[in-house]
Amino acid sequence: MAAEPISKEIYIAAPPEIVFEFLTDPVKMLRWMGVKAELDPRPGGIYRLDPNGRDVIRGKYLEVVPHSRIVFTWGWEEPAAKVPAGSTAVEITLEREGKGTRLRLTHRELPEDARGSHELGWTHYLERLKTISEGAEPGPDPFADPSVRHG
Repeated sequence: MAAEPISKEIYIAAPPEIVFEFLTDPVKMLRWMGVKAELDPRPGGIYRLDPNGRDVIRGKYLEVVPHSRIVFTWGWEEPAAKVPAGSTAVEITLEREGKGTRLRLTHRELPEDARGSHELGWTHYLERLKTISEGAEPGPDPFADPSVRHG
């Protein structure tokens, strides 16, 4: 049974154009999330991210509106994963707010027993996205440790 969606909202002191690049450019994404990324940000394009050298997230882009909205499916490639590849949906909206961006993330269709780990993960990675978008380096990612199990 699906849990209530995860909803996150943060303010980033950078314009939506900058934040959008860190969400859709694989080289820029790896500066704050993952060790390998294959991204084709257009409807039907692949979303594939290896966060730690062992677990792989896979989905496809459903909607991409430059600088304002990204929707993609999400799940883990591992055959026995609680959240199979492409089985859930992540929606990210970017809204200009002053000189910065209000980012809203909603992750839907997660099984109840996977909600907690994904809630923790999104909190962690949105802080790293905020840091890099604002011009600082987030440093080594403790979640990139392959001994930490995901999904």
